[in-house]
Amino acid sequence: MSFASIFRQDLFNNKNIIVTGGGSGIGRCTAHELSALGAHVILVGRKLEKLEKVQQEIIEDGGSASIQVCDIRDEEGVTALVSRVVAEKGVIHGLVNNAGGQFPSPLEHISKNGFEAVVRTNLIGGFLMAREVFKQSMQEHGGSVVNIIADNWGGMPGMGHSGAARAGMDNFTKTAAYEWGRSGVRVNAVAPGWVASSGMNTYDDATKNMLSQLYQHVPLKRMGTESEVSAAICFLLSEAAAFISGSTLRIDGAASQGNHSWPLPKARNNEPFDGFHRSNPPQWITEKYTHASQ
Repeated sequence: MSFASIFRQDLFNNKNIIVTGGGSGIGRCTAHELSALGAHVILVGRKLEKLEKVQQEIIEDGGSASIQVCDIRDEEGVTALVSRVVAEKGVIHGLVNNAGGQFPSPLEHISKNGFEAVVRTNLIGGFLMAREVFKQSMQEHGGSVVNIIADNWGGMPGMGHSGAARAGMDNFTKTAAYEWGRSGVRVNAVAPGWVASSGMNTYDDATKNMLSQLYQHVPLKRMGTESEVSAAICFLLSEAAAFISGSTLRIDGAASQGNHSWPLPKARNNEPFDGFHRSNPPQWITEKYTHASQ
């Protein structure tokens, strides 16, 4: 089997694309789709074992991938990482700024160190990656950056540190698109809503129980799939999006719209797209995206 992408198979032939956080979840799915479309994918993450597993999957499927272990919060490490990629591959055509992380907590219980750790991962790390890719490659050759943020439009109660960081990355996307357009660099973002991803397995039982009910607040009455996010990322990286820059695409089934005064009835005529042949969403939440309420 191979990734059932809706895009043509040679879309990213001879393109080198970095995917941070490529060892799991949306990053893993996106790396698979990009490689299935001809790209050489550079998987970036902190844990070698996870990266090696995804690299082996991609190679088994006939794709091309390499590994760079790095903590994107480390400025010197990021600079050296990008330098190595340029030395090995010549040009960086795309960057998927996907690496991130957070933990559930009300604001009053978040320590200064905890808040800073999340902001450094979800905002500063993404900035460092984008800056170095621009300075060392895209400033001369052009390219496309896609930042992965989140649905933070109404705040993020229970994860205020992540919401603050994601909102910052949304604004950074707009500024970078404007400043770097002179070099033919496009910068966009995607904001996934509630997506059934393997990353959900990292939460405690109470949080998992809460997450399993979130689909009820989505007009489409289901959760999203990793493939639905990956497809949007691939589009924004492609030449079809050549005049799109500074935009944030919401992938949330309209959950960020409306308010609680408008009741959500059962949904129909909506089936998820799941082209990832190696998808492994949490079993405790699978039915929440495989079947919309009828």
